Amino acid sequence: MPRIRLRPLAALLAGAATVAMAFGASAEALKVGVTPGPHAQIFEAVKPLAAKEGLDLEVLEFSDYVIPNQALSQGDLDVNSFQHQPYLDNQIKDRGYDLVTVGKTVVFPIGLFSKKIKSLDELAPGSKVAIPNDPTNGGRVLLLLQSKGLIKLKDGGTLKASPIDIVENPKKLQIVELDAAQLPRSLDDVTVAAINGNYAIEAGMDPVKDAIAREAAESPYANILVVRKADKDKPWVAKLVKIYQSPEVKQFVLTKFKDAVVPAW
Repeated sequence: MPRIRLRPLAALLAGAATVAMAFGASAEALKVGVTPGPHAQIFEAVKPLAAKEGLDLEVLEFSDYVIPNQALSQGDLDVNSFQHQPYLDNQIKDRGYDLVTVGKTVVFPIGLFSKKIKSLDELAPGSKVAIPNDPTNGGRVLLLLQSKGLIKLKDGGTLKASPIDIVENPKKLQIVELDAAQLPRSLDDVTVAAINGNYAIEAGMDPVKDAIAREAAESPYANILVVRKADKDKPWVAKLVKIYQSPEVKQFVLTKFKDAVVPAW
């Protein structure tokens, strides 16, 4: 009867390690820029799915809306996920970034929040209303205020509207422009603050239950995945978009965030 020769355990382990190293070396490392909260949480759900497809994602959080596009443009990131198309268009126009959209992600209906009133009907004359100071989200909130009958904008208003476009303000509301990330902290100082859904969630608020007014869930301001134009046709881009827009990620979003975050694909 022939003898069976057993390989030493150390040799087996060494062989397994070699295979693992070879597999790891074949994975494509990508840096993803996000804002804290849902964008970061969604990409943490994307990471293991991407790993199975050979993409090694490092998720980096940024506390504002300015740095992620700058970092992507400079090559410090490979992709970012935090903004909607109007905001990107404005950044490209103002800063000359060579960036492009490669896929839609989610919608955060923006809401009006308050610690002092429970309904917009209680809004007293002269009340302070805080809105985002970036051009697109600020205009978005002014349109929301107009839809609630609180103000009227010149020629009906556009996404680029600013406080100087207010032509009627019956309650003489004081519009205070602040960085979007600071709006949750402003609630002690103003009567109403318009807060993006991701920042509301990060601050421990429920965008559906806690908002005293809110955009419709079918808001057109879908967030997007953005890369440098030079990278848009690289195989990893299409692969990442497909993974993000997979049934598994959609189910994660719907289960985790309910109606506070809406899949846009």
